Amino acid sequence: MASEIERGVEDIQNLGTSRYSVVRCDDSDPREWLAGTPVCSLLKQRHIAHVGVLRATYPFEIKRKFQSGSFMMACLEGEGTVLVDGQWKRLRAGEACLLPPFVLNTFKCIEGVSWEFCWVRYLESPETKPIVTHHSPVLGKYDCSPLFAAIQGLYSECRGMNNPAALDQWIELVQHYVMRFAQPQDYDDRLWRTWQKVDQSLSRKWTLSELAGIAHMSEEHLRRLCRQHYGRSPMQHLTFLRMQRAKQLLSTTDEKIESVARAVSYDSVYTFSSLFKRWVGYSPSQFR
Repeated sequence: MASEIERGVEDIQNLGTSRYSVVRCDDSDPREWLAGTPVCSLLKQRHIAHVGVLRATYPFEIKRKFQSGSFMMACLEGEGTVLVDGQWKRLRAGEACLLPPFVLNTFKCIEGVSWEFCWVRYLESPETKPIVTHHSPVLGKYDCSPLFAAIQGLYSECRGMNNPAALDQWIELVQHYVMRFAQPQDYDDRLWRTWQKVDQSLSRKWTLSELAGIAHMSEEHLRRLCRQHYGRSPMQHLTFLRMQRAKQLLSTTDEKIESVARAVSYDSVYTFSSLFKRWVGYSPSQFR
């Protein structure tokens, strides 16, 4: 698989007049916007590349062709747009967005609207399990203030006393508030059982009626719960699971694209490739 730097030739980074505070895990990233920001090596223990808070205005835009780590954004004020599951969606105050690794990652400001958000960017590889799981929401309501306070606390400690014990506690809080959104404990157990079963048979051509039957609820109720907990419809979440499995197979095996397509229920390589590119940001052959 090509490295993030190799894929970066098509990246976009237009920070405009944005203001930001960042803490990074080390000084290995040469990008200019990170220069001079404080370093906290303890972030590596949680596989975190960097955290920060940013206030931006149009024409702010970020595009990463290959984001090699899960990316959590929590909107504090205003709103902006984020590419989620191949579609542009608005991220508003009091909402968070969790983007999986190894896909196109892009977000931008809306003209005339300021946007303030905090973020946590993880370091992950195709061989390790990311924080994004099959029951992680993609976009939903979220109390952003605790995560914002933890990131601000970490930044202030790095700039001040830089005490390892204090730094470690701030990082623990950052991780805790991310996981509160990424792996919620209060979602319906019926959803968990449904997607556990589906994940074991992604080559099957599931229908909404079959999914509702497994969950022991009506199709409409399943739609409502999936929207509430994942920010996706049931069939969109099924596609998400299939694309996650396809990414894993493409990055860790030598299976032909035709075989990968069949493993996730697609008889047509063209249909699979088109859908994969829309969801992930590039074609299956480019991905590997």
